[in-house]
Amino acid sequence: MSTTYSETKQLVNGVHMPRFGLGVYKMTDSKKTVEAITFALEHGYRAIDTAAIYENEVETGEAIRASGVARDELFITSKVWNTDQGYDQTLRAFEGSLKKLGLEYLDLYLTHWPVSETFVDTYRAIERLYEEKLIRVPGVSNHHIHHLEKLAVTANIAPMVNQVELHPLLTQVPLREYCTERDIAVTSWSPLARGRLLENSVLVKIGEMHQKTAAQVIIRWHLQNDLIVIPKSITPERIVENSQIGDFVLSDEEMKMIDELNRNERTGTDPDTIG
Repeated sequence: MSTTYSETKQLVNGVHMPRFGLGVYKMTDSKKTVEAITFALEHGYRAIDTAAIYENEVETGEAIRASGVARDELFITSKVWNTDQGYDQTLRAFEGSLKKLGLEYLDLYLTHWPVSETFVDTYRAIERLYEEKLIRVPGVSNHHIHHLEKLAVTANIAPMVNQVELHPLLTQVPLREYCTERDIAVTSWSPLARGRLLENSVLVKIGEMHQKTAAQVIIRWHLQNDLIVIPKSITPERIVENSQIGDFVLSDEEMKMIDELNRNERTGTDPDTIG
């Protein structure tokens, strides 16, 4: 029996999205990518987060088929890249992603970055895909509050998910509060701050109290903040370790200690510098 964390979050349209999944960013070796995703699915993972720019949608589809897991048990996310944005271009890009994945629909499709000239039209196309039932959930990625407010002027269906860089060094509290007030679920990418916190003394000490690693403590912090989390790993041992976070709870004091690590420090790009 799998002990992988399996709770879901009910989105505003009633769809249940796994609160824990596998990110596949920078998985570039084709064979290792298929092996890692297949291993994760065989060990209880049910959400896979890919993107056109990752160039591993084909491998993701291959792993899905190799795993033998029924399609309706999975939650598959992809994203439209910046150079493919715009209304018609996004519809074509989606078609390309679907073909590479070998799927009939996606569970979640996102604008990858808010390119200033095109992100509103890009999201209009995502709305259409949702209306045509080619995706189960419409969403965006890397959108600040002002990007979401601009979408709100024209959108008939508000984004249901916003995937952003988020970790104890970048807690994004104002954005999280804004999204919560509007029933927009938040997914954390780079949830472990690209490994920068794995030897942090505060996190290591908290981990020792629970017989857990710093990475497991961080992932648990995300979950207790009502965030969806998609740590990336290609290593079987780490894939299993990251998922073993359902058997302990951080205290309010421990959560506060982790909150206080915030430095508003990004490991990736600020969305306002895109386009």
